[in-house]
Amino acid sequence: MPLTTRSRPGPRRRSLLASLAGAALLTGCTDDSDDGAQGAPSLSQERRLKARAARESADLLGQYDRALAALPSLAARIGPLREEVERHVKAFGGAVRPSALAPSATTPPVAEKDALKALAAAERALSDRRMTALLDAPAEQARLLASVAAAGAGHAYLLTEE
Repeated sequence: MPLTTRSRPGPRRRSLLASLAGAALLTGCTDDSDDGAQGAPSLSQERRLKARAARESADLLGQYDRALAALPSLAARIGPLREEVERHVKAFGGAVRPSALAPSATTPPVAEKDALKALAAAERALSDRRMTALLDAPAEQARLLASVAAAGAGHAYLLTEE
């Protein structure tokens, strides 16, 4: 027995519902009660994001300083990367603390290979956190986070290169 064809012209109910659902997803159903600001981060959220990024860059800068204090022989290799991390701190509005590059009596001996590996891991982890954070960041901060995350990934590569 042959299948019967539809007698009514026009779209099927399922097609119509699917297209309406798709349109709702594309336009985003929002409540206009807060003047269209829904989804936009508040100024305090932006400040917290920027302060956290500056603090994380400052912490990374400290790791570079400790590596240089323990292994001054790495200065030529990691000095330029350290300077770039210092610029990242400033780009996020943080202050660079002066560092004492003289090794302390409590600094344990560490091999160059291990110091480079630790710095690369720190750069990679921070780069990953920044890539995640940029998803919720306002456009300008997202661009800065993406740029600094890319630089961090580049640093990680350079630190592991033989």
